[in-house]
Amino acid sequence: MKLKLDLHPIYNRGGEIDRALREIIDEAIRKKATEVEIIPGKGSGQLKKKVLRFLDQKEIKALYHRIDKDSKNHGRLFVYFRHK
Repeated sequence: MKLKLDLHPIYNRGGEIDRALREIIDEAIRKKATEVEIIPGKGSGQLKKKVLRFLDQKEIKALYHRIDKDSKNHGRLFVYFRHK
């Protein structure tokens, strides 16, 4: 199962971005999704950096397996999960 989160509608609301990211990660764990696609968009890259900082937090990092940046579209990230 794949989940998708597009951050375009809330790109300028920091608290909502963190909340949306947390919710999609929790949903992936609940539904045992193997992949979450996060779309911060291309823009200046600030939103992507914010998403990567969020994902790099120790307690969040423990929840997923790895992150890939889309090589063809720099406005997209993939977060992969391993469920036991």
